[in-house]
Amino acid sequence: MRRPFIAGNWKMHLTKAESIDLAKALVDLAPSGASADVAVSPPFVYLDAVAAVVHGTSIGLAAQNLSEKPNGALTGEISAAMLRDLGCRYVIVGHSERRQFLGEIDSLVFEKANAALDAGMTPIVCVGETLEQRRAERTAEVIASQFGGSLAGMDADRIERVVIAYEPVWAIGTGVVATPQQAQDVHADLRKLLTSRYNAAIAGTVRIQYGGSVKPDNAVELLNQTDIDGALVGGASLNADSFWRIVTAAPKGHD
Repeated sequence: MRRPFIAGNWKMHLTKAESIDLAKALVDLAPSGASADVAVSPPFVYLDAVAAVVHGTSIGLAAQNLSEKPNGALTGEISAAMLRDLGCRYVIVGHSERRQFLGEIDSLVFEKANAALDAGMTPIVCVGETLEQRRAERTAEVIASQFGGSLAGMDADRIERVVIAYEPVWAIGTGVVATPQQAQDVHADLRKLLTSRYNAAIAGTVRIQYGGSVKPDNAVELLNQTDIDGALVGGASLNADSFWRIVTAAPKGHD
């Protein structure tokens, strides 16, 4: 059974004090033995402060990005080893905002995902189509291309350690959300791609999150879809109560 995974991406929001307060509020809400894995992803500059709050709790720490290089004269970059040293268990890779605004391409996403795996972290590898691509009925083509370039080159033992996040670009931060059936269809396509590239057993193991304006009022229906194994939450993760309502909306898991 695939255990749900709910991750909060705080993006470029909050001050240090606000980040600490939000982390403390989530720790207070988090029961032992929760039915979902939970992680928060603060900005780089607050990772250490948030790590101190969530250390020893059921809430994991995630970074929002990393360098594909292990070290070097790369001003402003952050290595996987540095993130691991701070206590990060997860790292978001290839988020659509980085693909769209910072020019990250599939081959770079692939390198970053492998750098995370090499450091013992779980990469959350994002894929998703734009509104223009969906309107042109190219969603399946785009997802297959991103999967092929960002993930399919991995060996079987590595892909099993990856989380995939489907995040339609047109639904991120817009208030618009894919219908549960639209989201399920793409998740099912991703699972078919995993089956074709690897096998059914691996496809049944890899967790695939949905990301795109997930909120408490749509979380139950989304998270109960057969192939949706959690959520990568943006704006709703900046409020402890709304984020935790999404966490508790997750079912115990999918076979």
